[in-house]
Amino acid sequence: VGALIGSSGAILTHIMCVAMNRSILNVVLGGFGTSTKKAGPAMKFEGEAHFTDVEHTATLLTHSKEIIIVPGYGLAVAAGQHIVAELYKQLTALGERVRFAIHPVAGRMPGQLNVLLAEAGVPYDAVFEMEEINDDFATTDLVIVIGANDTVNSAAEEDPNSIIAGMPVLRVWKAKEVVVMKRSMGAGYAGVDNPVFIKENTVMLLGDAKKTLEALRNKIAEESH
Repeated sequence: VGALIGSSGAILTHIMCVAMNRSILNVVLGGFGTSTKKAGPAMKFEGEAHFTDVEHTATLLTHSKEIIIVPGYGLAVAAGQHIVAELYKQLTALGERVRFAIHPVAGRMPGQLNVLLAEAGVPYDAVFEMEEINDDFATTDLVIVIGANDTVNSAAEEDPNSIIAGMPVLRVWKAKEVVVMKRSMGAGYAGVDNPVFIKENTVMLLGDAKKTLEALRNKIAEESH
């Protein structure tokens, strides 16, 4: 049993290291960064976040043909997988193409979001891994980020001095419009500000993920009748 637990832990550690573009030694020695050599301080991203509400987000959802939903740790904590599955059914019934994009380390551990979505009844062919869907954001009308932060942080690609520089991330900012659902404007696990939050094509929808999803589901159902 001990050997099984040990090998399982080693496999999970390897998956997480690959997903974050870090060596096992780097993880063991501590620190979040993917590199120990920086040319200077991290960039300071200037700008202000724009905020939205359930009504506007529901309108965006019902008027977009290509939608990608990016679930993260916040969805898992709020236990909102069943509500997002209902939202998926509502939108596909309207003729929209809805897909889920999963980062390898989204959630509490690798694969957690895949399991939660499967449990909620989301079809397997609607769920895509990062390398399968990352190039599609550029041709997507709307991205809904639910409780994800570091895994969608553009600083990983835009700032060579960021502590997450080089970490593979979901390029949500490439989409035409982005709605980020979070409980607050706080930083993620890495403690790094996310410039996606202040980009011109991004709006923030703050609140508990499950309650917000319920409100969106109800609003769309109301407008559909």
